[in-house]
Amino acid sequence: MLYTSKDNKKIKELKKLQSKKYRDLTSRFIVEGEHLVEEAFKNSCLDEVYILENTNISINVPINYVSKEILKYISNLETPTIIGLCHKQKETSIGKKIVILEDIQDPGNLGTIIRSCVAFNIDTLILSKNTVDLYNEKVLRATQGMIFKINIIVKDTLEIVKELKQQDYHIYGTKVDGGKELKTIEKNDKFAIIMGNEGRGITKDIEKLCDTYLYIKMNKSCESLNVGVATSIILYELDR
Repeated sequence: MLYTSKDNKKIKELKKLQSKKYRDLTSRFIVEGEHLVEEAFKNSCLDEVYILENTNISINVPINYVSKEILKYISNLETPTIIGLCHKQKETSIGKKIVILEDIQDPGNLGTIIRSCVAFNIDTLILSKNTVDLYNEKVLRATQGMIFKINIIVKDTLEIVKELKQQDYHIYGTKVDGGKELKTIEKNDKFAIIMGNEGRGITKDIEKLCDTYLYIKMNKSCESLNVGVATSIILYELDR
């Protein structure tokens, strides 16, 4: 079947998924581009695809053909080629290696951190309720498909840190002044690393709960690092 009308029910539903509220309501989201669609399929998150008529594709999910105008209507890209309708993954047990993000706002930072969490063997990524939406189009593109390869949950950060302390997780925070140089810290089997908001860092209430503060040694002419870069360096060092 070829979809050519914006008034079609399925097309309206897809368009609504540009809204976080509707994504939360339906537990569905869309991905764009062949790579993300392929990764969604590999990880059993892909429900359907929407592509231009007369396009050849070999993928074992329902295929919907749409006109160029409809594909552009649904898409956020300048030159869309394929759109995948996905369902959100179910949460699994959190494991021993955890990263907690407190109110990260930049989609690129979140995407970078997700990729680094996968690269350096983090079991679970926990997002605060005020962190940028995980299924924001820019976040999805920045993850390069790694969003499908890690357990990600949204929780109240203060609450989850208190729970983890009771379960004997070692809680790492970051501090420009008074933190331990990264290469000198003792590694722990069960840990959670808390990374804070781009502007203010971690909140005072969370800071008080940290067992160890980390510091990345660098040239003094550089005051701070991007949170995505800083997280990647910390995860690399702890995974060595």
